[in-house]
Amino acid sequence: MGTKYAHNGKLVTFEGCEGVGKSTQIRLLEQKLGELGIDALFTREPGGTEVGERIRELLKDESLEMCAETELLLFEAARSENTRRVIIPALEAGKVVIVDRYVDSTTAYQSFGRGLDRGEVERLNDYATHGVRIDLTIFLDAPPFANTRRSASDRMELAGREFHDRVFAGYREIGAGRDRFAFIRTEEDKEKTAEAVLGALRSHGIIG
Repeated sequence: MGTKYAHNGKLVTFEGCEGVGKSTQIRLLEQKLGELGIDALFTREPGGTEVGERIRELLKDESLEMCAETELLLFEAARSENTRRVIIPALEAGKVVIVDRYVDSTTAYQSFGRGLDRGEVERLNDYATHGVRIDLTIFLDAPPFANTRRSASDRMELAGREFHDRVFAGYREIGAGRDRFAFIRTEEDKEKTAEAVLGALRSHGIIG
C-alpha cells in the first residue's frame, strides 16, 4: 500500500473467516485498551459511515443476487468512504485505529473466494484506501465456523463450505512471510486468545 499520509496514529486490522470469534476478540480488545487508557477508535467494514452501513445492508441481504464484480465494487465504495471520513482523520489525530476487516478481507473473499483477478482486486484496494498503510493485521488463524454454533444468516455466510475453505487458504497465502501479519491461534479460552492479541500489539509497537 502507499504512504501518502504521514501521521502519528497506528492502523490495526482484524481478519478471519466466518465464525472464528473475531467479534468477541474485538470487543475484548476494546475493553482492554480502555483499561490501559489508550485512545483507540474502532470501526468496521463494510460500515463505519452512513453510506457504508447502507452498503453493508445490501451486501448481507440473503435475498439479493449480485455478480462478483458488483460485490467487489460495493465493498470498495464502503471502504473508500470509511477510510476518507473515519480512518484518516483518526490516524492524523494520533489514535490507534482498529478496523474489523479491511483490504485483506476483500482479497481473500473476492479473489480467492469468488475467483476475481487478484491484481485487479488489489489495485482497487489501493485506490479505495487513499494511500493509508496498515501497521498490523491480526489474523485469527482458525478454519471457518470453528468457534460458532449459530446457523448462517447472510449472503457471505451462506456461500458454501468450499467457498469458505478457499477464503481460509487465501488468507494464509496473503499473510505468509509478511511482517505485518500476526497469526493468532484461537484458544478455547477466549481470554487466552485476547492475551495473545495484546501481545501482538505490543511486539509490533502499537501499544507499550
